[in-house]
Amino acid sequence: MDLGTYLVTQTDLSAGRSTQAIVDAALAGGIDMVQVREKHASARERLAVTRDLRGPTAEAGVSLVVNDRVDIALAADADGVHLGDDDLPVEDARALLGADAIIGRSVSTVEAAREAERAGADYLGVGAVFATGSKDDIPDEELAIGLDRVRAIDAAVDIPFVGIGGITPDNAADVAAAGADGVAVITAITEADDPEGATRDLADAVASGHERATTTTETHQ
Repeated sequence: MDLGTYLVTQTDLSAGRSTQAIVDAALAGGIDMVQVREKHASARERLAVTRDLRGPTAEAGVSLVVNDRVDIALAADADGVHLGDDDLPVEDARALLGADAIIGRSVSTVEAAREAERAGADYLGVGAVFATGSKDDIPDEELAIGLDRVRAIDAAVDIPFVGIGGITPDNAADVAAAGADGVAVITAITEADDPEGATRDLADAVASGHERATTTTETHQ
């Protein structure tokens, strides 16, 4: 499981393009993981999208997970699921999906991160790191946890995590330097004029951030 660059799909934030087209471009750009979100679609529509993406992602060796819906992940033979506070507990999702499934968990605090790790989550989505407009049910000012929280979570858990929320190629390096294994984005890819190029730019930024973190660590040893 590689978390360097992580695409969260959302058709209505894709500048009139299909999710399939966005994912195809992201795969060409070297995306590492794809999550089917599609919050405003019906269950049947989300299942259809996931099934359409199963082949291309598997062929590319890219993990495919489904936001929230364990049933859709099972029906589409996805690699796993990404869970939030209102979804099934990690332990129950594991019982349904099996030991080999990838299970991610959204967290925004150190304690929630520790709890998710204890429950058996494979990775975390930490955020929102910066203010974001992709979640329309929470005011932006309540979403930004900042880089200090990312550092604190990095120090608190051993499982990998991605930073998510308001991340672009311009600030992704800072998130990686703060300890995130990668970055998860929606609009930085889905709304980009060139989704393939945007994916590469994000990967370059993450690599730069990790290099910065390594250099800082070596300097202080």
